[in-house]
Amino acid sequence: MDEQKVRELIEKGRALIRTGYGKPEIEDYQSDQDLKKPQPPLVKAPMTENIIELPMNFDDVEYNRDFLNVINSRSSHRVFTQEKMSVDQLSFILWCSQGIKDIRGRAYATLRTVPCGGARHQFEVYMTIQNVEGLEDGLYHYLPMGHKIEFLKKIDDIRWFINASLQGQAWAGKANVVFYFAMDFYRDEWRYGIYAHRVSLIDAGHITENIYLAVTALDLGGCAIGAVNGKLCDDTFGLNYIDESIFYAMPIGTVSAKDKEKEQDFYSFVKEQNL
Repeated sequence: MDEQKVRELIEKGRALIRTGYGKPEIEDYQSDQDLKKPQPPLVKAPMTENIIELPMNFDDVEYNRDFLNVINSRSSHRVFTQEKMSVDQLSFILWCSQGIKDIRGRAYATLRTVPCGGARHQFEVYMTIQNVEGLEDGLYHYLPMGHKIEFLKKIDDIRWFINASLQGQAWAGKANVVFYFAMDFYRDEWRYGIYAHRVSLIDAGHITENIYLAVTALDLGGCAIGAVNGKLCDDTFGLNYIDESIFYAMPIGTVSAKDKEKEQDFYSFVKEQNL
């Protein structure tokens, strides 16, 4: 690719981030909310009838209640021990990152455990699950309105899919759970229209930071990943990429302090290149 084309693509990316540089022809723009059009559903309807209720008694979950210690201990983990995770731990993480605490109005917005511009919460959470107590290995979808999950289907080689869906990051194949975040575009566009997409990317970070803190408190580990094969993910989870598409992921798994040196191996290039 020539340098001019590279610069054009970089400028498109920068333009997405800039604010306050509106063009005259869109100054009178109105969103669908401004135009009083019906708003989209607050959450996606179940895709199957294979629905599993998650435990909500977090008093039974062992986790670090020292907030400053959790903040100071947080780090990315890419080495997983492949010990079993409990369904209580999975429930805790899902609640901390997408749990619905209340409804604003009759059905205007969900108030969740993470902030989101306009309380649109335009994300759906899909998962690969393996080696979690009480759950069959396979593909799942989180149903936040009732704090439940639904089993979507088994796949022949879950590790192959994880590796391919995360652009060859083979270490993620040992994760107990990989969260795949899909954006339901119109859920945010209804309110913010042509300005929705920059805000949505900001909102995505709120989710993964809560996951980082939740897994740290549970003595688990994880690492957020932007290198996602969206087409493979959408096809595998059965999503319509036009209206909803997976763009972000986070593998989660059991970890051990004994693997600290193995974690450092991911940064060996720093020493090799004298950076």
